[in-house]
Order: sequence, then C-alpha cells, then structure tokens
Amino acid sequence: MKIIVKILVVAAALWAATQLIPGISVSGGTTAATAGTLIAVALIFGVVNAVLKPIIKTFGCAFYVLTLGLFALVVNALLLLLTSWIAGQVDLPFHVSGFWAAFWGAILVGLISWILDMLLGLGDD
Repeated sequence: MKIIVKILVVAAALWAATQLIPGISVSGGTTAATAGTLIAVALIFGVVNAVLKPIIKTFGCAFYVLTLGLFALVVNALLLLLTSWIAGQVDLPFHVSGFWAAFWGAILVGLISWILDMLLGLGDD
C-alpha cells in the first residue's frame, strides 16, 4: 500500500512540475488521461531512480564529496531527462525540454515529494 501512495505522491509532484516549470509538459487529452500519464511516468521515474541512482552514487562518490553533494542535483536532472526520453519511447505524452527544465523540475519534484512524504508519514518505518 505504501508503494502505491508513494507513486501517487511522485505523480502529484510531477504534475506540479508541469504546472510551474516551463519546459516540462504533459499533454493528455482528458484529465483522466493526464492522470494516467503522470502515474505511468512516476512509475518509470521510480524504476530509473531505483536502478541507476545507487550505481551512479557508487561510481560518482568522489564528485559527491568534492561538490558537497551538489552533484546530486545534476544527477537528479539527468535522471528526469532519462525518464522523459523513456516516456517518449513508450508513447507517453510527457516531455522535458532540456537540462535546465530538468534541473529545476528535479528540485521541485524532490521538494514536493519530501513534503508530502512528511505530511503522509511515508518516511516513518
């Protein structure tokens, strides 16, 4: 149940990013289609983060240390761009149009997800 709520939280954060960040868009014909697209993209984003982020952290450990963790912002932006590319490959109408849109979008998605996780108690074990 917790995983479903987490996917919905990320979908809500992605929706907020499409509303607030120029260059991030979702173009579903109806509200239901848009919601379905955002849930599918949240699933893709979760899988991309679960698979690639630990590998990147392991190999890029020196960059994380040298930049005092700021390299994580670049990694998150690149993972959001990768998610956009994968969504395009499976014909989902979600698009991120460049690095800076991905950079600000990743920050916003991370911040909103963190706040919603705190409010819903998802971080508690």
